[in-house]
Amino acid sequence: MSNNLTVIQSKIVDKQTLKSKLKSSTGKKVVFSNGCFDILHRGHIEYLAQAANFGDILVIGLNTDNSVRRLKGKTRPLQDETSRTITLAALQFVDFVVLFDEDTPYDLINFIKPDVLVKGADYKAEDIVGYDVVTGNGGCVKTIELTKGYSTTAIVEKAKK
Repeated sequence: MSNNLTVIQSKIVDKQTLKSKLKSSTGKKVVFSNGCFDILHRGHIEYLAQAANFGDILVIGLNTDNSVRRLKGKTRPLQDETSRTITLAALQFVDFVVLFDEDTPYDLINFIKPDVLVKGADYKAEDIVGYDVVTGNGGCVKTIELTKGYSTTAIVEKAKK
């Protein structure tokens, strides 16, 4: 009988462990997406569920607390990186969560070299960080329409009112 918390925790990995686990998954299509995922909401769930459909293994690059602060300001993140990693790893269709401290996941994408890179359709595919790495290795970049009305910023604003 598996321990659910142990299963969740086993999905949270560092770069080297992730690389090792992906090497042992030969023939499986690796999908990568990234973000802050500060307050996990319906928009995130629908987006990540669709992203998982593009391959066999879904890897989420998660901004560290320091990275989120640099990108979003000193009042963010609302939840620390440990809370955010556990929440993402609890999703059945997420296989691995790996933290990155840089402002963009470019180095992580270059390290992993996923088969599919996924972001929201608010980006043009060729403008997505890592596009060159993924397409240069024979992979593809996909965009997904975001669920209207759902964003962490909107939830924070609503809570303030």
